[in-house]
Amino acid sequence: MATARPPQGATGVGGAKGGRSRGGGTGRRRGSLRAVGRALHFPLTGTARGIRKATHAHGAGESGLGKLIELHGVNGAGDMMITIALASTVFFSVPTDEARGRVALYLGITMAPFTLLAPVIGPLLDRLPHGRRAAMGGAMLARALLALVLSSAVVSGDLQLYPAALGVLVASKAYGVVRSAVVPRLLPPRFSLVKANSRVTLGGLLATGIAAPVGAGLQALGPRWPLYGAFVIFVAGTFLSFTLPPKVDSAKGEDTALLAADAQHLHGPHRKPVKRPGLRTVGIAVTHALAANAAIRCLSGFLIFFLAFLLREHPMSGQSAAVSLGIVAVAAGTGNAAGTAVGAWLRSRAPEIIIVTVVALVLGAALTAAAFYNAVVVAGLAAIAGFAQALAKLSLDALIQRDVPELVRTSAFARSETLLQMSWVLGGAIGIVLPLKGSVGLLVGAAIVATGWLTTVKGLIGSARHGGHARPRVA
Repeated sequence: MATARPPQGATGVGGAKGGRSRGGGTGRRRGSLRAVGRALHFPLTGTARGIRKATHAHGAGESGLGKLIELHGVNGAGDMMITIALASTVFFSVPTDEARGRVALYLGITMAPFTLLAPVIGPLLDRLPHGRRAAMGGAMLARALLALVLSSAVVSGDLQLYPAALGVLVASKAYGVVRSAVVPRLLPPRFSLVKANSRVTLGGLLATGIAAPVGAGLQALGPRWPLYGAFVIFVAGTFLSFTLPPKVDSAKGEDTALLAADAQHLHGPHRKPVKRPGLRTVGIAVTHALAANAAIRCLSGFLIFFLAFLLREHPMSGQSAAVSLGIVAVAAGTGNAAGTAVGAWLRSRAPEIIIVTVVALVLGAALTAAAFYNAVVVAGLAAIAGFAQALAKLSLDALIQRDVPELVRTSAFARSETLLQMSWVLGGAIGIVLPLKGSVGLLVGAAIVATGWLTTVKGLIGSARHGGHARPRVA
């Protein structure tokens, strides 16, 4: 038995030891390769982990809100890619006079049918509460396929550009309507609706800001490439839509929002079946807040189209047309992000007063820009308009959460979003037809805001004085 056991220094043992040494060397090399791989992947994986940590904080991961924030970021990035491709094709590729005609044609062929379709989107989706994830995924997939159609049309200039662009627009707005209806279903504990919408909006803004330079770089490679990027992004969004929690598709406790402010319906949801439920009102505060938001959204559409042509024809002093447009776009985006952040901080404090204040602020800015037209005041108007739009929309969300019973709240969001999108279309159409005179155009913009402010200020202040108790408060 003694001779059967090899001595400690025998060759067999030494050989085994040597084998382990050679294996250790191989293991060290493999470990080094893994370390290099981790270092190369860290910018991507580290960023992804950081984004996931931010979007899933404070219970948003458990409730599913984090996934919606990520989905909305994907939506914003894909829309930005398509916007860059279409703007380069329809707007920047031809002289100003021809571009104006082409954009007018684009609006006529796409926006006019959309204006007719928009009132149908909300009620149609309102009847499909059990298919919200499928609706969002379908909107993503439709835009992915239409991006491929557009990738051919932007090169050949075929007329299919316009119906494809209309399809993208309708799908984008359908997604927006469903997203507004989904947010109340994904609120984490002790999360206000304003705070949740702020997070979702900020996620979309950040993704859009990241996608803009990427899309510009792809555009430099060729007009097709931003659309190929949009295809990839929207395909990812299609799969991400179905990762939302199943409760998104639940219609338990919901009903159709009649949003009626007459004496019969003011103090409770309409529970009797109706033949043609429509967008009416749910009380004085929500009615006037929606009208004020429509005025600001109309101004937003107006400024986008009017300033696009104005600054191309008459750039800011010392700057090119592209740089002038970029300055205004950055100012508007910064203002929008600031408004969203302030809205999250204010939460639901006196939303009527906030709306009255921000609309008055943007009215003053528009009048100032009309009286003292120059580069600084135009950029300031863009920033203030973006700020006001974000903060007024969040305040409208707070009023709907406060004054609309939970039974019909989801439907109310869908229908109000449709009205706001239609207001944006109307503002864009006004911006297209006006002469390219800065002071005159901005005075028209001020008139749009003044109309919305003067017709709503009395009702909003009255509602604030009464504590917003026109109907029972809903937490």
